[in-house]
Amino acid sequence: MVPFSSAGEGPRFRDRRHAGQRLAARLRVYAGRPGLLVLALPRGGVPVGYEVARALGAPLDVFLVRKLGVPGHEELAMGAIASGGVRVLNDHVVRQLRVPPEVIGRVAEAEGRELARREEAYRAGRPAPRVEGRDVILVDDGLATGATMRAAAAAIRAQRPRRLIVAVPVAARETCLDFRAANECDEIVCDVTPDPFYAVGMAYDDFGQTTDDEVRELLALSAAERAGAAAVDREAEDADRAEWVGDDGDPSTRDAAEGTGGDRLVRVPAGRGISLEGSLEVPPLARGVVLFAHGSGSSRHSARNRAVAAELRRAGLGTLLMDLLTAEEERAEARTGHLRFDIGLLADRLAAAIDWLGSDRATRGLPIGLFGASTGGGAALAAAARRPDAVGAVVSRGGRPDLAGDALPHVRAPTLLIVGGRDEPVIPLNEQAHAALACEKRLEIVPGATHLFEEPGTLERVAALASAWFVRHLR
Repeated sequence: MVPFSSAGEGPRFRDRRHAGQRLAARLRVYAGRPGLLVLALPRGGVPVGYEVARALGAPLDVFLVRKLGVPGHEELAMGAIASGGVRVLNDHVVRQLRVPPEVIGRVAEAEGRELARREEAYRAGRPAPRVEGRDVILVDDGLATGATMRAAAAAIRAQRPRRLIVAVPVAARETCLDFRAANECDEIVCDVTPDPFYAVGMAYDDFGQTTDDEVRELLALSAAERAGAAAVDREAEDADRAEWVGDDGDPSTRDAAEGTGGDRLVRVPAGRGISLEGSLEVPPLARGVVLFAHGSGSSRHSARNRAVAAELRRAGLGTLLMDLLTAEEERAEARTGHLRFDIGLLADRLAAAIDWLGSDRATRGLPIGLFGASTGGGAALAAAARRPDAVGAVVSRGGRPDLAGDALPHVRAPTLLIVGGRDEPVIPLNEQAHAALACEKRLEIVPGATHLFEEPGTLERVAALASAWFVRHLR
């Protein structure tokens, strides 16, 4: 008999991410299990699956399945199809409504085309993960009739997993019992089974449609979080130990040969005879380049920003870490602290660097993103407002985006504001800036993080969020 666990009645979910967090708590026995794989049914199952995979330390991927709706009553499932040519029919619905085979065939053909489109949209040529011999948790945002999940479960079982667990936040109890009786999986886990059950969406405060872009972003974010944690730590440590030595013996700079895979020292004209030094590194076939705006008292040698930059390069993005002040200005700043809040000056310097990136042979034609830290967040947004046609995306980490002031409503680039959950003085300033922005925007609060994101795993979270945002928007 298939095990079935549920809390029965329960409080509503705020949204799918919250539902995933609740569901993950019921699946914690699988945390850290070798070979564990979380497969989510797009689109609504992906936000749920993301939280489950993150909590259990497992990779996340999608499993494509399409409901076959009764013509004229598309909300009623007469069956479903899934990757691998699997088709499952709800015999009761088909018999009761007398749906002829040719109608089923036409609907299946149309849904098959959409399934193929989504396969390409979400995977972009990336192969499906190996299932054979692994524990697989199959996730959706809820079960009503269960036809879609049955098709997915049948297709996965055909690939011989070691164990298949169906997991959903909410379901009709009868559907769960049907799964159990038919041995369609090895275990079914559901957080709540309302009685009476009316619809999956009634268990959610926010049950808005999940978009293709959100699916791609969450898949990229999950992959970046898993791949980046250890590597980011190693590269940050290496950066702190490295000695930067240029041709003139100055330990503050290094000039690597172009095309060797390292960075190269660049000098960016900033007007009035001023030239600013930066470190440019562009991976092969880069999809864009991100210019870093460092915060108060920092420089292009910041270990935190170098760690984030390393993660962006792993995602196929070039990076330019540049000092926004001259050496003389840095010395004056150390005494008086007056330049770190001169957003106009810093934005001017960033605008000059944006123009330079548009003309340099290594970056010409690449979409440009801005990453700002601390007061650099305000400067990045002010610069984005000044160069609306050149800047494709902005990320602010622990920043002061409010310092961009009147420029905020003029920012057109999609903007992600990341702030630590324990950075209490800065959270309301980010909320204020978020409200003033008129572009596509998101405020992400990292639980447990303070202003510098020094807590274990928090900087990796920043790097993964930034990477996913830039990959999504720099096209």
